[in-house]
Amino acid sequence: MTCVKSLLTQITLLSICCFTFTQGANFDVINQCQYTVWAAASPGGGKRLESGQSWQVTVAPGTPKARIWGRTGCTFDASGRGKCDTGDCNGMLECQGYGAPPNTLAEFALNQDSGNDFVDISVIDGFNVPMEFSPVGASCKTMRCARDLNAECPEQLRTKGGCNNPCTVFKTVEYCCTIERGSCGPTEFSKFFKDRCPDAYSYPQDDPTSLFTCPGGTNYKVVFCPA
Repeated sequence: MTCVKSLLTQITLLSICCFTFTQGANFDVINQCQYTVWAAASPGGGKRLESGQSWQVTVAPGTPKARIWGRTGCTFDASGRGKCDTGDCNGMLECQGYGAPPNTLAEFALNQDSGNDFVDISVIDGFNVPMEFSPVGASCKTMRCARDLNAECPEQLRTKGGCNNPCTVFKTVEYCCTIERGSCGPTEFSKFFKDRCPDAYSYPQDDPTSLFTCPGGTNYKVVFCPA
């Protein structure tokens, strides 16, 4: 009888562990801006958030590449078709892919190397909404790009509702570099973003100061216009 109880206990503990591991990470997306933000997630869809409203997105464990962002200046019809000034995702309220620059990004890859999550804020695609990206109940990095860069944006990068990334504007290898295309360094424009948002990716190879890890299974908050 004792052996049976012991076996049942082990099975129960194993079931709990497996259940915990297979649960997705929850992301509470909160709009603290004094204006409407149309939140977007890939995967996850999209939702209109008035000031003070929130939206919960659950992302499956093992998801290798995902992001959350805000869209501004949007109009949608009853079928969820329309457009946004910034962050537009193929004219759809319920996003099926990534958004168009400029958009401030919370990026993440869940349960990757050694079971860790890899997380960052990126302004490589430009900036549209101030953002904080933080873990819930875990002692890892809270990332912030809380300064409103739209008002300070260099003249060459200014666009309706946001501050473009230089690749979108100039379309040169210097600004559009990727790891596949060889090494690249900071530019005068990436330094503009980095000086004001030191936690954020400012160009594609900005990993040492911009990529952080959290234990797999961590939940997160994404806050637009953090205090």
